[in-house]
Amino acid sequence: MSDPADAALAAQYEAYPYPQRDPRDEAKRLVVGSPSHLREVDHWIFGARRPAAAPLRALVAGGGSGDATVMIAQQMTDLGRSGTVTWLDRSAGARKVAGARVAARGLSNVVFEEGSILDLPGSGLGPFDYIDCCGVLHHLPDPLAGLKALVSVLAPGGGLGLMVYAPHGRTGVYMMQDALRLVAPADLPPAQRVEIAKRVWRQAPETAWLRRNPWITDHVQGGDAGLYDLLLNPRDVAFTVPQFAALLAAAGLEIRCLVEPLRYDPEAYFTDPRLRERIAGLDAVQRAALAEAACGNMGIHIAYVVRAGEAPPPPPWEDPAAVPVLRELDGAKVAAQIPPDGVLRIAFDGLKVPLALPRLAAAILARVDGRRSIGAIGDELAANGVSREAFARDIAALARQMERVNRMLLAAP
Repeated sequence: MSDPADAALAAQYEAYPYPQRDPRDEAKRLVVGSPSHLREVDHWIFGARRPAAAPLRALVAGGGSGDATVMIAQQMTDLGRSGTVTWLDRSAGARKVAGARVAARGLSNVVFEEGSILDLPGSGLGPFDYIDCCGVLHHLPDPLAGLKALVSVLAPGGGLGLMVYAPHGRTGVYMMQDALRLVAPADLPPAQRVEIAKRVWRQAPETAWLRRNPWITDHVQGGDAGLYDLLLNPRDVAFTVPQFAALLAAAGLEIRCLVEPLRYDPEAYFTDPRLRERIAGLDAVQRAALAEAACGNMGIHIAYVVRAGEAPPPPPWEDPAAVPVLRELDGAKVAAQIPPDGVLRIAFDGLKVPLALPRLAAAILARVDGRRSIGAIGDELAANGVSREAFARDIAALARQMERVNRMLLAAP
């Protein structure tokens, strides 16, 4: 299923493995994000019900220079989780970078496979409990065929973490791509195209929409690989929420979570009662589409998805034995930063959204350490005079709010 654009894409990632990474940086930091953060996978894909002791078979389809592969493998190692992470990509150049990063960390749970995701059916690979496909589907000749190929190696009860481009937040990108096709055509060598693109960007007028888009920075901060991927990519298709949802449905999948859920809730932005009456009549996809179109700053969509009809029950926040975890946050520090009015202001790419927390939020968050269970936290507060009823009410409210920003989740049992 190759065409000239696909051949050019293969040459691009061979010349400029993406994202641009230096394996020496592994000594300084771990690149962390969504999708495929292990805590998120436990929570959103498996409903915090899949035992941590069960080996996890993960596939990173379109592994590139290794961000997701390294993140999952390192988190599994840190948490003592068994299993393997399979890196799959057709770029030998990207494999070299990803392999050096894995070696720099001494990770022993990564398997490398060179090839296309379109060849997964009948490949003998899998089945996989979790599949990451981040920034790949929108470059394929047929995104649905690629998605179906992934589903073919998905284990029963498993799920996927996906990222695709979104049109409104990428305002200016496609205009600049149009300009560069005229002066840096695809038949030029990649290095020459990059050099021309840099010159065009330096001279681009202040009226260029991309200059007015502060949320797109790959061409400025992502090195030559970032610039090429953003502005010179031979195929780049963006999906609105309804288009993304239709693609998933055609592959027999359903959305478990759009990250972060609060971004996709128009009631976070519209407080007018009459508007909310009209919003109440919209279904989940329509509500997300309204938020996307109204906000204008979503350049990507990240989703955790499962086979239609296979979604597990929601994470069991009502279970006293469940253990809450904060994703890349320190509970005591968050508790200390809650304003007197109890409202956190959450920023999403320039948009600030209020997040009202319950009265006991600080006391609860200060005790969320990834080890204490909900019941243990309740016991500690009860010993300090907090009624069981007040705790049950406030832990439920806090969980609802912090889950909406993808920051407080439940650990695998």
